[in-house]
Amino acid sequence: MLDKLDHSKDLTEKRKTEHIHISLNEDVEGKNITTGLEEYRFVSNALPELSFDEISLSAAFLDKKLRTPFLISSMTGGTETAYKINRNLAMAAQEKGWAIGLGSMRAAVENEDLGFTFQVRKWAPDVPIIANIGAVQLNYDFGLAQCKKAVEMAEADFLVLHLNTLQEVFQPEGDTNFSNLLSKIEKISRSLHVPVGVKEVGMGIDQETAERLISAGVQFIDVAGAGGTSWIQVESFRSKDDIRKEAAKAFLDWGIPTAESIVAVRNENKNIPLVASGGLKHGVDAAKSIALGANLAGFGRLLLHSAVEKDADALLVQLERIEFEFKAAMFGIGAESIEELAKTKRLVKKS
Repeated sequence: MLDKLDHSKDLTEKRKTEHIHISLNEDVEGKNITTGLEEYRFVSNALPELSFDEISLSAAFLDKKLRTPFLISSMTGGTETAYKINRNLAMAAQEKGWAIGLGSMRAAVENEDLGFTFQVRKWAPDVPIIANIGAVQLNYDFGLAQCKKAVEMAEADFLVLHLNTLQEVFQPEGDTNFSNLLSKIEKISRSLHVPVGVKEVGMGIDQETAERLISAGVQFIDVAGAGGTSWIQVESFRSKDDIRKEAAKAFLDWGIPTAESIVAVRNENKNIPLVASGGLKHGVDAAKSIALGANLAGFGRLLLHSAVEKDADALLVQLERIEFEFKAAMFGIGAESIEELAKTKRLVKKS
């Protein structure tokens, strides 16, 4: 049994290490598809009648108050390198008041020796932490007990179940039985002691899927739309299967653009807490996302290079730049608060 666990740990560490290396060094963005945020522009307000210094970035998500409406999106865990990345991200999140999501915790639930790579509460005592389990694992012997274990291990405020159908199909060791998952998602959502959300991993969530998830009791949604990292392409770099490597090229433009997904989910439900992630490049993208209907804006691979730097200041500078861009956009349209940004009429679609 110990040999089996050691083998599983070795495979997990290899996969996670490859994911980090590929994400840092290869071109893994989709092609001929964008976030769709570039199709919108703000109508500039030449006379905003407010002071830049008085603009507030304070926000709320579910029952948590935040200094900013930003999330460091789920990225990694399960290896020594991932631990260092998560530590740096957590320290930056605490410094700047961002929420932080963790990478998939399946490996740590199965092997507690890997739990330390997700235990970042000591560096982020005051910000929301989101634990993360692949929804498909509910078809592979995961249930309420395992989800509870992940939350407790991370001292998390929320749990997100991620949907990654095509990543699993292209992943050499992928789990591809997504049948009858909704009822299991519902059981977790209605039984776990913390709020449960669902996120995609770069392909977006459509309105009909959002309706089913909300009806099942899911308490927040992260659209994680197309226009940024394509995990199909990440897995194609790992694959030694020539068929899958070639097939991945047919999916370069797959997914629902982030902007389209935000609008679709918000049209389905006006009140569901909503995270916009997937290819956001700067604070203006974040401001557009909030104006389209999101409550938080998530940044992932954009931060990864800084997170692996030995100089932690590089990551803080990046977060500060995003915040400055976001605040400048608010000033540029005359929005003094996140609430005013959310209801602005100054975001228009380009003709």
